[in-house]
Amino acid sequence: MVFSQMALAFGLGPLASPVGVLGALVVLAVIVLVGRYVLSVAWRLITIGIVVVATLYILSLLGFGLGVFG
Repeated sequence: MVFSQMALAFGLGPLASPVGVLGALVVLAVIVLVGRYVLSVAWRLITIGIVVVATLYILSLLGFGLGVFG
């Protein structure tokens, strides 16, 4: 029983200590925060792209030749 616990702790490597777990959680939190920022920028770009393409499409339907959609 003791040997299996030691083997498990050895297999976890640096995560076997509380400091390792804390470090992993801090790294995970940084990844999540950066990901939230990147996704918010991506959503803005996608929304702007939808508005621009829809506007160009509607203008082309109304007869304005913009040379974008043929």
